[in-house]
Amino acid sequence: MIDAPSLRPQSVSRPSVAVIGAGTIGLSIAWRLAAAGCRVEVFDRGPAGRGATHAAGGMLAACVETEPGEQPLLPLTRASQALWPSFAAELEEASGLSVDLRGEGTMVIATTIDDLAKLRVLHRFQSGLGLPVEWLEGAEVRRREPYLQPGVSGALYCREDHQVDNRKLAAALQRAVLAAGAIVHESVEVSAVAVEKGRAVGLRIGDRLVAADRVVLAAGAWSGRIEGLPPAARPPVRPVKGQMLCLRMDPRFALLSHVVWTPGTYLIPRLDGRLLIGATTEERGFDDRLTAGGQYALLEGAYRALPGIAELPIEESWAGFRPGSRDDAPILGACAVDGLVLATGHHRNGILLTPVTADAVARLVLTGETDPLIRPFAIDRFTAERSTGEHAQGTELPA
Repeated sequence: MIDAPSLRPQSVSRPSVAVIGAGTIGLSIAWRLAAAGCRVEVFDRGPAGRGATHAAGGMLAACVETEPGEQPLLPLTRASQALWPSFAAELEEASGLSVDLRGEGTMVIATTIDDLAKLRVLHRFQSGLGLPVEWLEGAEVRRREPYLQPGVSGALYCREDHQVDNRKLAAALQRAVLAAGAIVHESVEVSAVAVEKGRAVGLRIGDRLVAADRVVLAAGAWSGRIEGLPPAARPPVRPVKGQMLCLRMDPRFALLSHVVWTPGTYLIPRLDGRLLIGATTEERGFDDRLTAGGQYALLEGAYRALPGIAELPIEESWAGFRPGSRDDAPILGACAVDGLVLATGHHRNGILLTPVTADAVARLVLTGETDPLIRPFAIDRFTAERSTGEHAQGTELPA
């Protein structure tokens, strides 16, 4: 296992920090650090809040999305889910903007006998983990969501799996970051992390050096493309394409109030009348083209669950890139380059994991201490130096 380098500030003053990436992860870290008194600059290759943040659904589904094999991620996702109410309230106060955190809960519905059998197995598995999920019979599902198709035979329901409007979240974070005194540089391509004698000393914009005491790499699916890093510090992150679309519901009534997962898609109702439908999972690199097959699959899956969408107008369709690691878990914490912190690879959980990532990374930068929650997700779990076949557990950073 690679010994984690020290990130403790070298003096009593706060370190200067350069953050690569202005999605929810990068912006939330920048907000925490700027509010703590650091001089912070954020750099993004496009407009702030775009990328995976703009394309996401904003689901905070730590419970119903947990499947066999994902147990190691559960302490992190549940901890972040518990932080969301206070995080949202603090952000709304700091920014003056709403993020539309909604608490109706999430349903996973079954429409066939086979779906029902699979869903009952999932319910037993999640209940066995102590998650707050409950079983709803078909009649109760239709009572809560009367516009779902009559053949719904049952559902898994979690009252603690909420949603937030990810685009409003990004806008609020950007305003809070600026209000805290940080600088956000948009449409600026970072060419490399500047490394001298094994330590990050800033980053390079073309030939220009932007000096910083610490660098946070939070560039999402593009994190692995940043130059200047040795192999042991380069995050193994790939783009996982996802297509989505948005319908406009009749303003006089909402067809749906809960987030609803179907066997082939999910539906997310927004307070402003939008209905999001997502999402495909495609290994297509950075190909952002919409496809007939992808869009058809989303509409067909949504129609089978909610026939009333047939007459709704399509307002928007898009594709985004989730940052997927080799094991589809995030890559968090210190690495082989002293002064560099990684905060990437969140895959489908970027919005959900925003509060815990922001707090843990800020703590690491400010104190040199690694939160035990993120220790299993250090980059050295992918290296040959690990002593066991399990995820690396990490060590406390030296002073």
